[in-house]
Amino acid sequence: MENLVIIGAGQSAVQCITTLQKEGYSGSITLVGDEEHLPYQRPPLSKGFLEDTINKERLYFKKLEFFIENKIQLKLGTYVEGVNIEDQNIAFADGGKLDFDKLVFATGSRVRKLDFPGNNLGAIHYLRGLDDAESMKSDMENSKNIVIIGAGYIGLEVAAIASKKNASVTVIEMADRVMNRTVDPQISEYYKNLHESHGVEFQFNNSLKEIVGSKKVEKVICSDGAEIKADMVIIGAGILPNVEIAEEAGINCENGIIVDEFAKTNSDIVFACGDCTNHPNKLLKRNLRLESVHNAMEQAKTAAYSVLGNPVEYNQIPWFWSDQYDHKLQIVGLSGEHDAVTIREHIEESKFMLFYTKEDKLIAVDSINNPKEFLICRKLVANKVTIKPEMISDLKMDLNDLIR
Repeated sequence: MENLVIIGAGQSAVQCITTLQKEGYSGSITLVGDEEHLPYQRPPLSKGFLEDTINKERLYFKKLEFFIENKIQLKLGTYVEGVNIEDQNIAFADGGKLDFDKLVFATGSRVRKLDFPGNNLGAIHYLRGLDDAESMKSDMENSKNIVIIGAGYIGLEVAAIASKKNASVTVIEMADRVMNRTVDPQISEYYKNLHESHGVEFQFNNSLKEIVGSKKVEKVICSDGAEIKADMVIIGAGILPNVEIAEEAGINCENGIIVDEFAKTNSDIVFACGDCTNHPNKLLKRNLRLESVHNAMEQAKTAAYSVLGNPVEYNQIPWFWSDQYDHKLQIVGLSGEHDAVTIREHIEESKFMLFYTKEDKLIAVDSINNPKEFLICRKLVANKVTIKPEMISDLKMDLNDLIR
């Protein structure tokens, strides 16, 4: 019987298992994760879970019974010391070993930690895992002054929830606007105004210099000398792919584990999927490392088919979303190479979309509070439809007509 080992126990790992089960995989599967928890969803950690609208049980992808019934061996709370691809075994930190015939890296990513004076004080938080979220939620209940470092998705989602809890919230951002790496200035301005309407204050073109306190946080000192009172600090400075184990094993890595369009590494028996990978995208004609649920799920399916010996090319247009207050931001495609941007606005319904085009070809769409048309836009971007600005802004035009 073939032995498959999956290192990592997040979204991509579970989707890989689900696809293998659906397709009738007959080998044994061992899932290795460094957290004690059953595999769970991460996106709600900065949204519903932190807000107490989603409890812990709803985070889990599958109950324990699923893994038992499907004879999937779980090695949770287990740290991998190293992988020997030639001998086809894994060494664990507790001294144990495990043989494999095929291996999938679904190791995900970790938070980028900052080095600054005072980084060992209490009530300083990074958000990546369930334990982080539980600790953050506990501190947030007793904090009146919360400082958030970074105005990306995580920072702003947490800011929205903190402001709902009647805390004084200040966001410090090195750039001159929120979400500056991912959205158009018009979207940035919209969300800045939204947060300010809920009492959130921003410090742009500024950064964290030092955190001061006796045992826990008392104030934050910025690079420009500004001092901000704080009971709690939350840092969202981006994430890094977990590639070290793969790289030490001889797997090619550069800004992620390098895989081909079938999720295969430079070893014929080793595959990778999810946040940890750097993969080709033929539709976008470039290599990408993506941090998204959509990529984690779809690439995991590709990895599963490759394990089965029935390779199916991974060829997806990326899409993302962020929930802040009752406003939903959805993004499809990558807008960086656009030469024109056109707004499609439903003013009376407080929703609008930005269409990014390059030589009149649609390459990306940002949508606010318009999930119905966004579904259509996902197809339009994938098809690289030709669209003129006057067509986009004409609300009488049914976007479905561009698909037909």
